[in-house]
Amino acid sequence: MTPTVTRRDGLTGDQAQQLLVVHGPNEVGAPPSPPLWSRVAAQLRDPLILVLLVAVALTVATGDHPDAIVIGLVILVNTTVGVTQEIRAANAVAALSALSAPAARVLRDGEEREVAAAAVVPSDVLVLAEGDIVPADAELVEASALLVDESMLTGESVPVEKDVPGDVGLSAGTTVLRGRAVATVTATGADSSLGRIATSLHPRPQPTPLQRRLAGLGRVLALVTVGLCLVVFGLGLVRGQALEAMAVTAISLAVAAVPESLPAVVTLALALGARRMALRHAVVRRLPAVETLGSVTVLATDKTGTLTEGRMVVERLWAPGWQATITGSGYQPVGEVHVEGAAGLPEAQALLRVAALCNDAMLRPPEVDDGQWTVLGDPTEAALLVAAVKAGCDLAGLAEEYPRVDELPFDSIRKRMATMHRTPSGQRETCVKGAPEAVIDPAVLDADPDGLDRAREAAARLAADGYRVLAVASGLREAADGQVESGLRLLGLAALSDPPKAAAATTIAACRRAGITPVLITGDHPATARAVADRIGLFEDGQATRVVTGRELAAGAVPDLSRVRVFARTDPQQKLDLVEAWRAGGAVTAMTGDGVNDGPALQRADIGVAMGRRGTEVARQAADLVLADDELATVVAAVEEGRRVYDNIRRFLVYALSGGAAEILVMLLGPLMGLALPLRAGQILWINLLTHGLTGVAVGAEPVSGHAMRRPPRPPDEHVLGAGLWQRVLRLGVVVTAVALGAGLWAEGAGHAWQSVLFLALLAAQLGVVLGLRERLFTRANPFLPLAVLASAGLGVAALYVPFLQDVLETEPLSWLDGGVVTAAAVVAFAAARVAGRPGRRAERPRGNGATIAS
Repeated sequence: MTPTVTRRDGLTGDQAQQLLVVHGPNEVGAPPSPPLWSRVAAQLRDPLILVLLVAVALTVATGDHPDAIVIGLVILVNTTVGVTQEIRAANAVAALSALSAPAARVLRDGEEREVAAAAVVPSDVLVLAEGDIVPADAELVEASALLVDESMLTGESVPVEKDVPGDVGLSAGTTVLRGRAVATVTATGADSSLGRIATSLHPRPQPTPLQRRLAGLGRVLALVTVGLCLVVFGLGLVRGQALEAMAVTAISLAVAAVPESLPAVVTLALALGARRMALRHAVVRRLPAVETLGSVTVLATDKTGTLTEGRMVVERLWAPGWQATITGSGYQPVGEVHVEGAAGLPEAQALLRVAALCNDAMLRPPEVDDGQWTVLGDPTEAALLVAAVKAGCDLAGLAEEYPRVDELPFDSIRKRMATMHRTPSGQRETCVKGAPEAVIDPAVLDADPDGLDRAREAAARLAADGYRVLAVASGLREAADGQVESGLRLLGLAALSDPPKAAAATTIAACRRAGITPVLITGDHPATARAVADRIGLFEDGQATRVVTGRELAAGAVPDLSRVRVFARTDPQQKLDLVEAWRAGGAVTAMTGDGVNDGPALQRADIGVAMGRRGTEVARQAADLVLADDELATVVAAVEEGRRVYDNIRRFLVYALSGGAAEILVMLLGPLMGLALPLRAGQILWINLLTHGLTGVAVGAEPVSGHAMRRPPRPPDEHVLGAGLWQRVLRLGVVVTAVALGAGLWAEGAGHAWQSVLFLALLAAQLGVVLGLRERLFTRANPFLPLAVLASAGLGVAALYVPFLQDVLETEPLSWLDGGVVTAAAVVAFAAARVAGRPGRRAERPRGNGATIAS
């Protein structure tokens, strides 16, 4: 039973302890962490890893311990990296506890006490002041000029006024910007608004598109390889080959046909991509996110702090007879006031002087060189101070020259604030600012009806343009009287906004050129959302500029969400619903954000992108990618890296699978052409080691394609071998098979060491293919690949001339003529790869908006 609590006494110590036992600590509980063995087992269940485990067993059974060790190391590294990523991602919920206030002031036993936030219980009486983080959901009992920042939960950039009666609810995790309050706790821990968000963070992230594609490829490769190797084994027995020899050959062929270095290539490509992104201020928390960014089709971004500066700025002034625009951004008081009209700068200065006097905020210069200007108090009032400094006002001098002698604080009923100041002449000046409807009133202003109507129309126009509008007025009194808010003169209107970041429009345009659909989701007002969307070019030419509200979403009034580009007045659950709706429609979604309210959507999206500086720890931990510089342009750089990684993985697949296919075809067709046993088991494994080893891994470091950001994302359901890749594999596999068998048949007819010629020609042809697949043949961006090819070629030649390798691999030295034939095989394969073997290259044609689409 909940005890009866009075404002004066609060709970007793015994009551608080009993409630703590019933409701538990005011903390966000995390789900049980799976044991290490479970994480390892999950990694080893990947189909491709299962194939590699079988390959290890087979190579151990055949006595090929070096190859078994190589494959085993690949499995070990891949599993270790995967488990490490999973453990780091599991820390997302723990950050919610850190966000909660470490201490809270409550009334206990009739006294005000400071207790740990975790010890706050339902029915506790909270005492809140400026700067406090609300430790639990609560209901207001008393409030005085209370202003609360709820942006971390709602995404709304403008702080919210709270009063009694009226908006009586406070949410855990929000911050008191101004005023004082007393509130009774209604929910703690997992039952609070912060806790409910944490609950939605518990589900384990789904596999990325790359992981799904590679898992499917692994299953196909396993079935096809085993089937073909059984065919080779059966044909050998039919031709009279020894059972043991054919068993070893079939096992070796199975190992060679499976690109066991694929996990290593993927890991290296992702790791290099992550390092490049870090140099470009994008910190990767989960390596698969690097590739996923390259396949994003929808970029869902919030507004405050992501597309916009996250700081209110006065941009326009209006008064009867003149208007002004103010330049500059942020809280740095650098900019100019450009006045249009006959009044000139003095009238604008007069307006901003009064706005600076009727103000409780403080502007603080940076404490270090190149630091940021900061504010204490209401961000809207801080923006007025910055504008006043830009207009030439001396804030310290104003406070001295016009000392405040009285005030009427802002409240939700009057919707305005008034301060009284003593002037140098001994008079009293009343300074008023507030909502236009509260100031442009005959009871407040001494103005004719036409003038009031013009002011109201101007305020309405500015509000429709997405601005937050404040009216400013003042008046002189000979002495104090009871009518301080009457008979005043309207000085004008101040239009404030949270302006878009400098790079926002460029980033949106770059996304559209790359075929990515940008979408804005915000908790802000529809007019504000539309204004930001217009300024950054979010609406495409010829497209409806409708802004859909959260209320319309809840009512199911939007049949086709894919055509909407701006959503306003949304709550955290609706952000999550939108992400899931796009994913259900087959889109690969990226979600950017910085607040607690963005956490669930960041985690549920295919790729979550958090702001590193402004963002909360919850957002950073829930995201896959953290932007260290908070610049949305960094997302474009990350997308480019993601496409580079995927192109390199596909390039490796062409190289590895065409080589594996060639080895199987050589073993199948060779006997039909008179070559009894084309290659021995040791020779197959040696080729496999040299081609799938350093050379294959080096492919993952190839530089980005010049057309990567001028083509659309690949279709979300496209197979990793799609877009003509498997046809390239077959074509190159046939070419490599033809040149290798051709070299072997020529040598056999000439009475030379045909098996050694075939062995070296098959290796050389595959190395020719990997060089031919380079998009920029002579680039110095990846010197590792040509060096790896030279090393592999050298080890291939060593197999024919080093006595130990000759004995193990059963090879013979070649003549100069044989070497020329082998070189010719490599050149032909290289040429074939240059003509038709480039993965990731798509036929393109221009679209109307300048982007490209696959033809």
